[in-house]
Amino acid sequence: MIKHIVQWNHGEHFSEAEKKANAEKIKSELESLKEMVDGVVSIQVIINPLATSDRDIILDSEFETEEALQQYQIHPEHVRVSNFVKECVQDRVCVDYQL
Repeated sequence: MIKHIVQWNHGEHFSEAEKKANAEKIKSELESLKEMVDGVVSIQVIINPLATSDRDIILDSEFETEEALQQYQIHPEHVRVSNFVKECVQDRVCVDYQL
């Protein structure tokens, strides 16, 4: 099992309403990938972290194998969603590890 965790902060040029709308769309779009991509065990997107957090949006996902994670990353639907996410955020932090 492979754990894939990604964290982002909202782009600073968005209003609070835009940040909320973008986060909700990111959550919906990323979580929908579980049904579209083989090898995905789970995908959860957190868009309401506590105020003590350093990140605004967190993707917490698990994959059957490292190869499944690699296939997820190049899957056309993931690429489409990833392009939208890149438009909405100002940075990205990622960690992958084997469970």
